[in-house]
Amino acid sequence: MNRFVIAEPQLCIGCNTCMAACSQAHKAVGLQSHPRLTVTRTDLHTAPMLCRHCEDAPCARVCPVNAITHGPDAIELNESLCIGCKLCGLACPFGAITPAGSTPVNIPTLFENFIPSRQLADVPESPQNMNPFLAWNAGVRSVAVKCDLCAFLPDGPQCIKVCPTDALVLVDDGAVEQASRRRRNYAARWLSSDLDFISPTTPEQE
Repeated sequence: MNRFVIAEPQLCIGCNTCMAACSQAHKAVGLQSHPRLTVTRTDLHTAPMLCRHCEDAPCARVCPVNAITHGPDAIELNESLCIGCKLCGLACPFGAITPAGSTPVNIPTLFENFIPSRQLADVPESPQNMNPFLAWNAGVRSVAVKCDLCAFLPDGPQCIKVCPTDALVLVDDGAVEQASRRRRNYAARWLSSDLDFISPTTPEQE
C-alpha cells in the first residue's frame, strides 16, 4: 500500500505550524513554496488535508504529460514536467492538489505583445482571493503541488515533526497492522465482558 499522512481532528488545534514548516522545507530545496497541506476548519474541529496517495490515483490518470506517476510507495509529482493544466487538481477527490505559481528564472524582458515583463501595467492581475484554479497572472508559471512526504528529507514529513499536539500520523503497512491489532484486542475484550453477563443456565434448564 502507499504511505500517506493523516490528521486527527480531535488533536489538531489549527495553529498552521504544519503549513509553515511544509512551505519552508520545500522552498529550501528549490521546490514550490506553497504548502502541500491545507488546514480545514469546521464548526467543531480543524484538521489539515493532505494527499492520500490513492492506489488508483485519478490525478495520475488525467495528467497529459506523466508528471504524476506511481512510485514504490507513494504518488510522485515532478514539478519540472508539470504544464499547469490543473486537471489533476480537478480530478483529486480530496482537494489535495493546488496550483501554485512562480516567476520563471529566465523570464524574457519583453513578452510577445511587447509589454515589459517588469511593469505589466496594462495586464490585469487576478484578485488576491481568487480561487487558484481560476487565477491568472502574466509571467507566472502555474505548477501543481501536492504532498510528497518530504521524500528529499531523511527524517520524513516535516509536518509530523513540528506538530505540537502530535495530530499528524504517517500511515503505512506497519501503522495499519497496529491499528488492526488494537481493534481486534478491543473487540475481544468487549466480547469477553459481554459474555460475563450471560447466565450459564437458561430458564428452560431450570
